[in-house]
Order: sequence, then C-alpha cells, then structure tokens
Amino acid sequence: MINHPTVRRLRAAATRPGAGPDAAPPSRPTRRGQAFDLALALLLAFACGRYATLADTLDTSAPHGLLPLVPLVPLPLALRRRHPLAVLWTVLPAALLVRHLSQDIAYGAGVAVVVAAYSAAAYGRRPRAVLLSLPAATAALVLLFTEAKLPHFPNGVIAVLVLVPVFAVAYELRMWRRRVDEGRERLSALEREQLAALDRAVELERARIARELHDVVTHNVSMMTIQAGAARKILDTAPDKAREAMAAVESGGRAAMTELRHVMGLLTIDSESGEDPAGGADLSPQPGLGRLDALVEGVRRAGLPVELSVRGERRAVPPGVELAAYRVVQEALTNTVKHAGGADAAVTVEYAPDHLRVDVTDTGGRPTGAAATGDGRGLLGLRERLAVYGGTLQTGPRPRGGYRVTALIPLESS
Repeated sequence: MINHPTVRRLRAAATRPGAGPDAAPPSRPTRRGQAFDLALALLLAFACGRYATLADTLDTSAPHGLLPLVPLVPLPLALRRRHPLAVLWTVLPAALLVRHLSQDIAYGAGVAVVVAAYSAAAYGRRPRAVLLSLPAATAALVLLFTEAKLPHFPNGVIAVLVLVPVFAVAYELRMWRRRVDEGRERLSALEREQLAALDRAVELERARIARELHDVVTHNVSMMTIQAGAARKILDTAPDKAREAMAAVESGGRAAMTELRHVMGLLTIDSESGEDPAGGADLSPQPGLGRLDALVEGVRRAGLPVELSVRGERRAVPPGVELAAYRVVQEALTNTVKHAGGADAAVTVEYAPDHLRVDVTDTGGRPTGAAATGDGRGLLGLRERLAVYGGTLQTGPRPRGGYRVTALIPLESS
C-alpha cells in the first residue's frame, strides 16, 4: 500500500460517491428540495381546495361527488423530483376529471399540470418517454384553459405561450445539470489518471531504490566477507595484516552505512509532517566517476588486483550517467570477487565525443564463498538503469578466459 499524502488525497477524490465514470444524478433530492416540493404541493392543494369550497357554495350544478378530489390533484407534486413522469401522469387524469367543476378549479388544475410538465422535462431520466408525454400535457392544458375561459387569447395559444417558456427553462436546466455532471466526470477521470501516474512513479522509484540497495549491499558486504575471511585465516600467523583486513572491513561497513542512510533517507520523507520533509534525510551526492579510485582501492584491499585507466579527455556528464557508470564498475568488480577469486581485473573508462564507454574485464579464477549469494539481479538492474539513458550493456566470457562487462552510454557532443 502506497502511503503518501498526495496518493491518499487523489485516491479519496477518485473513489468518492458520484465520482466514477458511470456516475448519475442522485436518485434522491436534497432535503431543501423535498421541503420546497412539499410546500408547493400543499400551497396548490390549499388553493384548489379553496376553489372547491367556492364551487360548492356558488355553483349548484357542479357534481359534488368529485369536490373532495380537487385538493388531491396537486399533492403528487411533492414527489415531482423523485418520480417526475409518474407525477405527470397522475396529475393529468385527475386534472381532466375535475375540470368541469368550475372555471377556477380548471385554472388551478392547469397550474398543477404546468408544474408537473416542467418537472418531467427538467428531471425525467427517460428522454423518449418525456417527449411522448409533453404533447399529452399540452393537449390537457388546452382543455383546462378552455374550461377556465381565459380572456383575450385563444386557449390553444395560451397553452403554447405557457408551455414553451416552461419547456425552454426545463431544457436549459437539464442541459446545465448534464454539463455539470460531465465536468465532474472529467475531473474525476483526471484525478484517476493522476493517481495512476503517481502510482507508476512511486513503483518506478521503488524499483530504483531497490537497485540502489542491491548495489550498495552486494558490493560492500561482499568486500567485507572477503576481508573478514582473510583476517580469520591469518589472525595467528600475520596479526598485522589481519588488523589491516579488519580495518578494511570497518571502512567498507562505514561506506555501506553512508550509502544506506542516503537511500533510506529518501524512503522516510513525508510531506505531511510539520517539519522540513528533507531535513532528516542524508541527501549527500550519489557516487560518480570521481569516486572510482576509492572503489578500486577498496577492492584491492579485498585481495583483487585491479588496474584503472581513463582514456580521452575527462568532461562533465549528467549525474545520472555518472551514477550508472559507477554502478557498472561496482557490480562487475563485485562479481569478479565472488566468482573469480585469484584473478586480475582491469577497469577502463573511455570518454568519446558522443558516448561514454566503461569496460571491466578479469582473467578468470575460482568462485569464492560469496558466490552462492548471487541471484542474477545485478546485471538485470544494470541493463534497466542504462536503458533509462539509452545505454546498452554487453556481458559474456572472453575468448582467452575470464569475463567482460561493457557498458556504452550515449552522450551529447560538446
């Protein structure tokens, strides 16, 4: 599990409800919306009930059996956001049923139909069903306004003048909600892409640090093992040389600890802490070609004769290239110590105008006790490291015995 604050923040954003690619508008309205719809339904129900009371007292020809139904016509509007189409098709027949009771009741029922039609256009989740329902709402509204006998305009014109702006507003609201949802989905997709990219970067960094740990531990521990074994064998016969070997073990251990502190310091950086994230990390420069002399000298103290030669004019190269070249020499000499005890080795670094060449050879020998610890990952890690800079690694036995490791890294011509 990657435990980094940026990763945690992006993962939480990418997995929050409604942030997925299939996110849909919430099935339930907000509490404020529910309260508004209930208040609107009750207000229209009160108005229609008032009209029913007036019709009961003034219009003696009205069929009194339908009067109790009048206040119930607008009540389904309380659910207009949750079930917009069902509400429309509930209000329509009820409004047409009571339209003959009085002009005022027909007008109040027409208002309920307008609200129901708007709700279907704005909140309906089935566009085809909404389009089929709107003509029915228009026809019902024409009949209701005909019964209401509104002045100055033909009833069909009034219905169109009412419904067109209603549908236009509902359509714009629907499009706005769709744009908001699409924007939210794009943002969520971008957050997921950033999370995936960050995960990949962290995994690559982990692999790089693993290679660094392999290089540091394998080389230094191999040298320390050889030196400690030599010291044990000559402790009684040549105590002075044994002390020198133990001093080399101590020096190798200190060098290993220095590089391990550097690598482990990168793993402990956490930007969530209130302190400077790099304050406790050992950020000393990584080894480069300038430290080859010290590397070769340490291998010589382990008992392996090594000759170091540099060809061409030394010049500045990118730090990553220097580190890669250093690791090639380190891994090759470590393998020589483990697999070719008693051999001689030669390290050649060549600065060419367009490339840097590192060549490590040995004359062959017998494997030492440390050879059993090899797993083949060292050379694989070197190839991956060099591939980052467009370099190549060639390894294999020499025709006259021994082994050769050659790295070729392209450089920009100066």
